[in-house]
Amino acid sequence: MDEPHSPLIIPGTWNFEYRYFAGDAATRFFAEIRDNRRIMGTRNPVSGQVMVPARGFSDADYVAATEWVETGPEGVLEVFSIIGTKFPGLPDPPFTLGYVTLDGADTAVLNYITGVDLTDIDAAAEILLKRPRVRAIFKEQREGRITDFHFEVIET
Repeated sequence: MDEPHSPLIIPGTWNFEYRYFAGDAATRFFAEIRDNRRIMGTRNPVSGQVMVPARGFSDADYVAATEWVETGPEGVLEVFSIIGTKFPGLPDPPFTLGYVTLDGADTAVLNYITGVDLTDIDAAAEILLKRPRVRAIFKEQREGRITDFHFEVIET
């Protein structure tokens, strides 16, 4: 009988810059945020579902989405995570990320959530578990990025 082998561990590091074309749907989605301070989705012509962030195709049935729909700036916080560990490129903890379904949309978009005191994590989580309404708050200087806005809790 052969002797078992220890798992082979190969050290490595990836650190490179790159650029890519985000696609037609993402290009317009981010341009609308940057230029018009509005969040747009695309409608699946078969199911009628509005997808946010906008997509060129439905990931459920691969139908091309050609109609653009403006969603409300408000919506419901569906799920969240309170981040308590420092990660490169992200704000100092604690902070909250969450998926929000905007009024008029059927899918949720991920972004930062503010408006809840995070000094007591358990108390903050209790508020966020109630799926509060939130509103998109846009930066004055926008760059066409998802970080051009965040969501603020407006009802607890």
